[in-house]
Parts: sequence; C-alpha cells; structure tokens
Amino acid sequence: MDIPQQEGEPLLLSYKETGKGLPVVLLHGFCETKEIWKNFVPVLSKNYRVITVDLAGFGKNPPLTHALTIGDMAEDVYHLLKHLNVEQCVMIGHSMGGYVALAFAEKFSQRLKGLGLFHSTAHADSLEKRQGRTKTLDYIDRYGVAEFVEEFVTPLFFEGRRKELKDEIKFVTDMGKATPKSTVVEAIKAMRDRKDRTKVLEKANFPILFIVGRNDSAINFVHTSAQFIIPENATVHILNNTGHMGMFEREKETLRMVKHFLEDVEVHA
Repeated sequence: MDIPQQEGEPLLLSYKETGKGLPVVLLHGFCETKEIWKNFVPVLSKNYRVITVDLAGFGKNPPLTHALTIGDMAEDVYHLLKHLNVEQCVMIGHSMGGYVALAFAEKFSQRLKGLGLFHSTAHADSLEKRQGRTKTLDYIDRYGVAEFVEEFVTPLFFEGRRKELKDEIKFVTDMGKATPKSTVVEAIKAMRDRKDRTKVLEKANFPILFIVGRNDSAINFVHTSAQFIIPENATVHILNNTGHMGMFEREKETLRMVKHFLEDVEVHA
C-alpha cells in the first residue's frame, strides 16, 4: 500500500499487509523490495498478520534524495508500525533489513517479541568491507546501477546451483536494476557507516533467530558465527551449499525455520 504523504509528517513507507494474528514484519535487503518475500507471505499469513515493507527509497517509495542512516530507516519502520497500531511484533530482516531490524531493536526493544537475522549480522563493516563499498560507489558513478547489479546479484547465490536457480537470479537482478541510483548510493553509504550492534544481541530480552549460509559471499560465515553465543535465547540454522539468498536457494527449509521460530515465540510469549 502506498500512503499519501502530508507535509511535515514522518515518512510512511510503502507496505503490504496480509492475514491476522501476531504481527510479523519482514524487511528486505539492499537493492531489493518487499516482493523478495513473495513466496513466504501466502504461507505465513495463514496464521500471522504479515507486514512486508519497502524500506526508504526502495520499491514503491520515492527515491532517496538525502543522506540517511540505518537508524533513520528503523525510525521510518517505527512510524509505519505506529500508523498500523502495531504495538509488538516479530521482525525479520534479510541482509540490510537485518541491520535495520537491529537498529529498531536498539531504539524500540519493548516493541519486539522476536528478532530474525536472515543472512545478516550485528557487526559493523570491517575496514576492508568499508573500502569495498567506497569502491562500489565509484563503480556505480562510472558505469551505472544496471551494470553494477549485473555483477552484484549472481555471486549472492551458491555457485553450484546458479544454473538451476537462473529464474530466481533474474528476478532479483531485475528488482535491483529498478532501484533508483540515488537510493543505491545512499543505502551503500548507510551500510558502510553503520555502527556495531552486538550489544543489541547481548541485551535482548526476546528470542533471536539466525539463518546463515555457509557459502555466503556477502556475510562472512566465520565472522558471523561468533555472534551465535551472544544472545541469551538464540536459534541458529546453518545452510550448507547456500549463499546469501536462502529465501530462494532453500525456500522450503528457510520458510520452515521461520515458521518454527514464530511458533516458539508464541509459545513462550
């Protein structure tokens, strides 16, 4: 749903809402939209109130025209949920969406019943990764978004299954190419400059879900695995022969993992 914006009001993000029950908020990653969850919504909405969100600048939102932080993105999600009268929810974020979910948890922990990091991390970027993102900005400035996305998306999928998953790769690639250049640039800066949020995991009084790909080229498995023991209550799923796009690479398995996590949250709420 696209919400008309009134002057002076906080941004209300584009979203879709399906089903009834415990609110489950799904946040997409970089160069994605809420449609990344298209195969999850029909199943999850049978038992839950599923809210998929286009983060600022992405999907059906207007392009970004100014700098923003991951924390700013979390504030936007907060204002949307307030508009929808969602007092508490489970929030699951893919990649950059996980960064936003962690920032949300840092500011609004009382509004969460559970948090899912779907191929994501609480760590800030390493120096090497920050430098890589700066080089990416130079590349986009020189060659444009479409050329960047062509190079960016395919390596997110496990090499051994790329031929099998060619339709899914095309779907994600086409989605990425539709992202406005200004949004891509500001999102890269926001990810590059985000702070470490491992303390959010330490302080969490709600369960944490980790879904990780052992062959993820975007989120280093060894680096990420150090986080598994930080939360008091964590569920960890490690996917072999899987890269960064588990919702497509291992659709049935990851959907089952999310469903079981939601069931556990309800039982222990």
